[in-house]
Amino acid sequence: MKKLRANMDRYFDKLDERWRALPLRKQHQYTLYFFVGYLLLTVAVIGKVMYDTSKSGNDMVIEHIENPVLKSESPARLQDSVSTILKNQIYERK
Repeated sequence: MKKLRANMDRYFDKLDERWRALPLRKQHQYTLYFFVGYLLLTVAVIGKVMYDTSKSGNDMVIEHIENPVLKSESPARLQDSVSTILKNQIYERK
């Protein structure tokens, strides 16, 4: 783990040296490009959210939750599985 941290530190130091070696005008230009990209991404996400929320089909259906296990299996099988689970808990089996 220490070796990984040391390698990352060296990599970031080298990256920082390369950044500082760039002319100031180039640094400003890259920073502006990254900011414009971030701004475009933000506008796209906000536009998508506004588009999705403005749709007319935003109805929320609230229903009771039904247990799918009770629908598909017989009660005898459920009793066996419950007793097995309890036995495993009592005897600490996995």
